Amino acid sequence: MGPHPAVAAIRLAVRRVLHDILTGHPAPPDPPHGRTPTPLVLVACSGGADSTALASALAFEAPKLGIRAGGVTVDHGLQPGSDLRAEEVVLRMRRLGLDPVEAVAVTVGREGGPEAAARDARYAALDAAAARHGATAVLLGHTRDDQAETVLLGLARGSGIRSLSGMAAVSGADGRYRRPFLSLDRQTARKACLVQSLPVWDDPHNADPAYTRSRLRHEGLPALEKALGRGVVQALARTAQLSRDDADALDTWARQAEASVRDATGVLECAKLYALPPAVRRRILRRAAIEAGAPAGSLFARHIEEVDRLITGWRGQKAINLPGRVVAQRQGGRLVIRQG
Repeated sequence: MGPHPAVAAIRLAVRRVLHDILTGHPAPPDPPHGRTPTPLVLVACSGGADSTALASALAFEAPKLGIRAGGVTVDHGLQPGSDLRAEEVVLRMRRLGLDPVEAVAVTVGREGGPEAAARDARYAALDAAAARHGATAVLLGHTRDDQAETVLLGLARGSGIRSLSGMAAVSGADGRYRRPFLSLDRQTARKACLVQSLPVWDDPHNADPAYTRSRLRHEGLPALEKALGRGVVQALARTAQLSRDDADALDTWARQAEASVRDATGVLECAKLYALPPAVRRRILRRAAIEAGAPAGSLFARHIEEVDRLITGWRGQKAINLPGRVVAQRQGGRLVIRQG
């Protein structure tokens, strides 16, 4: 008798990702002692149902492919007893057979709001852990439901098609982060934990209406499903993939077009920029602002629209101030973007 369908589904998703990691993992030209080192894959595990199901599937599938499997849990220090809970998650990962495993404590700042600050601290900790252990990849337990929420949050920000692309299945430096569960719903992961008698921890922040994503999860999405019928989550996830394909194509077009709109000294020429489609032109402007020192996370659509008006609606406007003390100014038919 085979495993429960939910368990089979999560294991298959992890197996596919591990196979991709294995086939895409380059061996060093001269491995020590003539042996190819065994790649290490870590799972980021909070103790919740999604990441616990992921940890169990990784522990089951990795040895069959000759991959070492470990885990990391991040203690954000935002709740009483979070250090003890992190220690418990470490013990659970060890019981699954993961090695190495560790808990990493972080300090969450305030920039960008509590959710963004916690996310930044978490990814910084995971990057450091991957480097420390020499991990080839880090698996994240984001599900199709998380993807739908991300698309709606991007829609609310009104920041363009890239924000509707949601989370990529592969992201980070050298494709470090992998998300095997983007095609699976949250209930499948929870069911897999239940049938395997795996204890899970439900983060109270996920039900706290003080957090935007929590309100969306418990109020917004149910209201949409009530008004539009079931299938909203699947439709939003499908929108994310279609948007990502379109955004990737436009990004490629912008990279290829950028050299043609600069003069011999590398300065952007307004007339040539004006001739481009708006979606391509604004991508070039965004790239130029980031290269000049504007932080990507603080550069919003409204900033780029203001810079774009220096090209499409020129009436002698003054310089545009951008995040990171970057200034955009039109000078004699050219657009200069530099540190102020």
